[in-house]
Amino acid sequence: MINTIKNFIEDAGWPRILIALFLVFLFVAAPFVDVRLDASVSDTLIRFGMNGVMVLAMVPMIQSGCGLNFGLPLGIIAGLLGAVTSVQLEMHGLFGVFGAMAMATPLAIIFGWGYGLLLNRVKGDEMMIATYVGFSSVAIMCVMWLILPYDSPKMVWGYAGEGLRTTISVEEFWQNAIGDIASFRFGEFFYFPTGVFVFFFLCCGAIALFMRTKTGTAMATVGSNPEFAKANGVNINRMRTLSVIISTVLGAYGIIIYQQSFGFIQLYMGPFYMAFPAVAAVLIGGASVKKASIMNVIVGTILFQGILTMTPSVINSIIQTDMSEVIRIIVSNGMILYALTRVVRGRE
Repeated sequence: MINTIKNFIEDAGWPRILIALFLVFLFVAAPFVDVRLDASVSDTLIRFGMNGVMVLAMVPMIQSGCGLNFGLPLGIIAGLLGAVTSVQLEMHGLFGVFGAMAMATPLAIIFGWGYGLLLNRVKGDEMMIATYVGFSSVAIMCVMWLILPYDSPKMVWGYAGEGLRTTISVEEFWQNAIGDIASFRFGEFFYFPTGVFVFFFLCCGAIALFMRTKTGTAMATVGSNPEFAKANGVNINRMRTLSVIISTVLGAYGIIIYQQSFGFIQLYMGPFYMAFPAVAAVLIGGASVKKASIMNVIVGTILFQGILTMTPSVINSIIQTDMSEVIRIIVSNGMILYALTRVVRGRE
């Protein structure tokens, strides 16, 4: 029994255990400070569903040895382009949200292919270049959103008649189109977006099955032992590029799932820092810069989004002031900082 506990602590790590215990404490404390437990659990589950696919997008690149995908905004931009095109074409419901994904897919493949070619030329410095790619692509798109030929009155600036707005509502198009599939409510405050979870676990299953194929195994071998992979005739650059393409496509799907739950498309600087919470979540879940699993994604997303949801609510109720956004920023950046220090220690 003692050995089992020791093995569990060694496998999980004290930081992750403490984060989990703190999350449990917040849920236990919530009713005692007049925070509705059902609403808190519902909010946590919704945020998990909103962010899960973007965290999953980290897995292919980590497994292939390309490191953490700080270039996730590239996939997010592909998803945003698919989303605004869907709104431009007045597509509604499931047809609208899956239409957005269909239009985002070829863009994500093209972006991922170019991104992969670049990373193959800078082996050893992938994360630094990925960060630059992510930030610069967002900056370039800040100009493109103003000049792209979209003209829907629901998206363009009213006084100018051109240039997309910073925030575009999808409420009348495809908000919760996936989430509401087989969804259910319990009481006044609890809502479970079944469709989003089904989509997330389908994506997880597809990645898990792919990693068991010959190509997936070759990809993982490239990440863990590139010399062995090369000796067995595996095209290392091709496997790395494929992993980047898969990651970019998942990033595109992830932001569309996020938008249909959130109710808005956020352009311009919206994608700028979205890679950092995804990176932090997968690291908090137990992944490293060289190895990641589906379980790391699930555990990390629950812990990250749970802490991010519960901490502001409980602390606000205790101190009787509305500082939720300030607290959320502090907690989010704190967890991101912790996750990134793990990367530095791991590389040392």
